Amino acid sequence: MNPIAFTILGFPIMWYGVLIGSGIMIALFLAQYTCKIKNLSYDTILNIALISLPIGIIGARLYYVIFEWGTYKNNPIEIFNTRGGGLAIHGGLIFGLTAALIYTYIKKVDFLSYIDAAAPCIIIAQSLGRWGNFFNSEAHGREVSIEFIKNFPVFIQKGMYIQEGSLPPAYYHPTFLYESFWNLIVFFILMIILRKSNKKGIAIFSYIFLYSFGRFFIEALRTDSLMLGPLRVAQFVSLVAMVISLAYIAYSYYSKHSYKKHH
Repeated sequence: MNPIAFTILGFPIMWYGVLIGSGIMIALFLAQYTCKIKNLSYDTILNIALISLPIGIIGARLYYVIFEWGTYKNNPIEIFNTRGGGLAIHGGLIFGLTAALIYTYIKKVDFLSYIDAAAPCIIIAQSLGRWGNFFNSEAHGREVSIEFIKNFPVFIQKGMYIQEGSLPPAYYHPTFLYESFWNLIVFFILMIILRKSNKKGIAIFSYIFLYSFGRFFIEALRTDSLMLGPLRVAQFVSLVAMVISLAYIAYSYYSKHSYKKHH
């Protein structure tokens, strides 16, 4: 696939950036609705986003570079070249949520209430953003047969025949598609949870659990996982995240922390 969406005055604009940017815009638009569900201030969630988004992007890049340091140590200027990919969602979430926590603490705003409202917005942005990996021919899985890939639409078939990089020219698992579809399912589940649950933190921790559950299995198919020795980093982080989120959800049933109307 051609990773360039279009050019402006000779400067190439990459699909990767277009899709991530579009995902962010959709997320911010959706936040208007999720804030109404929980009687929250949309202006406040915008302020949180203005702080968390840039810090999250920095964190996503830093996380990726740390685990791929061998690629960058001899050419550190490439650390700043994100146009071709190299953003790790786990790093973005860790840094972005931490920034949101600090901001809400300083402003004396209820962190869990606003992050609950943000949860469906985050996952829908991820669902769209994964298509950037498709256009970059990255984040794909192991080699598959032509009989297997014929089960997908023609443009997916063409995009998953990869001839660049260190792997041999062949068809590969469209793991970006699996994750995008899984994220879309999680989005609908989170919207139901957001409407039905009156417990703080349930939406965000359900997001953490459900995304991590899907990512754990999808990661096992990938050929370009970030590694820490013999461990796939994303699988390890996903397991830890699932344990923590399940613990919180179980605790919440015995907690009296529920939503109240915010003005």
